[in-house]
Amino acid sequence: MTATEPGERRSARKLGVVAFQGLQLAFIALVIAHICLGWGYHVLWNCLLLALAYVVVTVAHRWGGAPDSPRQAREPLEVAPPVTGRWSALNSPADRTPSHGIHAHGQTYAIDILAEPEPGSRPAFRWLWPLARRPQAFPAFGAPILAVADATVVRACDGRRDHLSRNSLPGLLYLMLIEGSVREMSGVRQILGNHVILDLGNGTYAAYAHLQRGSLTVREGDRVRAGQVLARCGNSGNSSEPHLHFQLMDGPDPDAARGIPFTWHGIGVPANGEIFEAHPAAVTRP
Repeated sequence: MTATEPGERRSARKLGVVAFQGLQLAFIALVIAHICLGWGYHVLWNCLLLALAYVVVTVAHRWGGAPDSPRQAREPLEVAPPVTGRWSALNSPADRTPSHGIHAHGQTYAIDILAEPEPGSRPAFRWLWPLARRPQAFPAFGAPILAVADATVVRACDGRRDHLSRNSLPGLLYLMLIEGSVREMSGVRQILGNHVILDLGNGTYAAYAHLQRGSLTVREGDRVRAGQVLARCGNSGNSSEPHLHFQLMDGPDPDAARGIPFTWHGIGVPANGEIFEAHPAAVTRP
C-alpha cells in the first residue's frame, strides 16, 4: 500500500478533528430538540451519533503520529530548555510515545514539566480534599517561559482564564470526563489555553501551552532570540495544575501537525518523575 503523502495525511487528521466536533454538536442539538420539541424517536438513537464521534476522534488521534519507516524518522532536535531552575517531568516521551497517549495536536513527543524549586514545595495530589487550589499555590505559576531558539512567533493566543487546580481525585475525574470532552469539542485553542507557537525554521515549530493570562510578551510576527521571555507559566486550558506543556511539531496548526522528537541542551529528555535543573544555555540552531 502506498504511503499517504504528508500533506494529505495532515488534511485527513484535520478533517477527523472537525468531523468529531461536528458530530458532538449534532448529538447535543438532537438531545435538546428531543427534550424541547418532543420528537417521537427514542433518544438512545442519539448515542449512535455520539459513538460515531468517538470512533472518528479515536482514529484521528491515534493515526499518523509515528513515521512510516525508519528512513523517515527524524533525529531529536536539540534546543535550549524553555525554563530555568528546578523542575520535574511528567508525561515524558523518554518513557513512551505517544507521551500523552495520543498523536493528536502534534503531541507525540510532548512533555509536561512542573516547577519543584525545593522538595515538597509543590502541593501534592489529594484523593478527596481539598478539591481544588488556586493556581498561586503552585510554584510553577508565574515562572518565566523562554524561547528555545531564535524564531518567529506564528501564533500568540491570550485571554483564557487561569482556573483552579484539578489535582484531587474528584477534580481529575471532572477534568477527564467532562471538562476535557467539552474542550475537545470546542477546539484546540480551548485545550492549549493561552499559548505561543514559534517557527524555528526548517519545518519545525515549538508550541508552549497553558500560559498565564495577560503574561504574553510577544505577538504574531515578532522575531525572538533564544532565551527570551515569551510569557509566564499558567493554568489555562486543559490543565490539572500550573505547568508547561512543550512540544515540537512539523507544522503551525496542532490539529494537522505531526510531533517531532526533541532534546534539551545540557539536559536531554527527562523521564517521568525526574528532577532536573535548567540553566540558560546556547542552542544548536535548527
